[in-house]
Amino acid sequence: MQTVIETKALCKQYGPHTAVDHVELHVPQGCVYGFIGPNGAGKSTTMKMLLGLIHPTAGRVRLLGQELTEKSRLPLLRQTGSLIESPAGYLHLTAQENLEIVADLKGVPHKDIGRVLDIVHLTQDRNRRVGQYSLGMKQRLGIAMALLGSPKLLILDEPTNGLDPAGIQEMRALIRNMPAATGATVLISSHLLGEMEQMVEQVGIIDHGHILFEGPLTELQRHSRGNVTLRLLDPAKAAPILRANGLTAHSDSCVVTLPPLQDALLADLVQKLAACGAGVVELTPHTKTLEEIFLSLTSEEAD
Repeated sequence: MQTVIETKALCKQYGPHTAVDHVELHVPQGCVYGFIGPNGAGKSTTMKMLLGLIHPTAGRVRLLGQELTEKSRLPLLRQTGSLIESPAGYLHLTAQENLEIVADLKGVPHKDIGRVLDIVHLTQDRNRRVGQYSLGMKQRLGIAMALLGSPKLLILDEPTNGLDPAGIQEMRALIRNMPAATGATVLISSHLLGEMEQMVEQVGIIDHGHILFEGPLTELQRHSRGNVTLRLLDPAKAAPILRANGLTAHSDSCVVTLPPLQDALLADLVQKLAACGAGVVELTPHTKTLEEIFLSLTSEEAD
């Protein structure tokens, strides 16, 4: 499969501070790629280098199969849409008027406006002034601006920041369906792993300017498995079964905490506990926090 974004040893230094340190990204065509890391990890700096907004100290960027240079930057950006930081827009103008301005700047016919408004579900609000929009609507308008001209690549920097739960849910559904709806590959950044798990297929994790992990979401989920809590009717009956399976369990009255287990092993264990009369009333798998995954990944790197 073609790679839409590829970076080689990408670095950005500000005086003695290294914001991005030899970052290597590989974003496959047609996917939603989650670029995840805590605030200050280097996400926004990397994304700005991908768009040519700031120059790398070292390394190189390839977009859509071409090297990003001064000469190629404008032709490549015509095929790229972006929403970096807060969405732009004139609050005293309507969404339609804002999109007409952006379309003129991009050299895109106005007939494309209806298409992008439909994609972001703002068709009925096209003639409202943007100052009357909620933050979620403004974010969706920002994405509509980015989609004008049918870009092959969409780069979105924390588009769910500050949204209420309903706005976050709308944004998730919109981004998850973006490749199918528009044909665009999407790179989206966030500091929330749980949020990303609901809309991305590929993941890159960055911390202190270093890439700690890159690969399919399913592979990352292997790292994110946490303890499993079982609530039992009779923990004493469960003890010999757990020991026979080589498990050390921490018991608090009727609640037993087990180490992370693969689904097949957990299903087999629950079946055995039910058969021996331990009575499994409740099973709660826990997911590690992003910080815990970072610790897990860095300890693996150190091994």
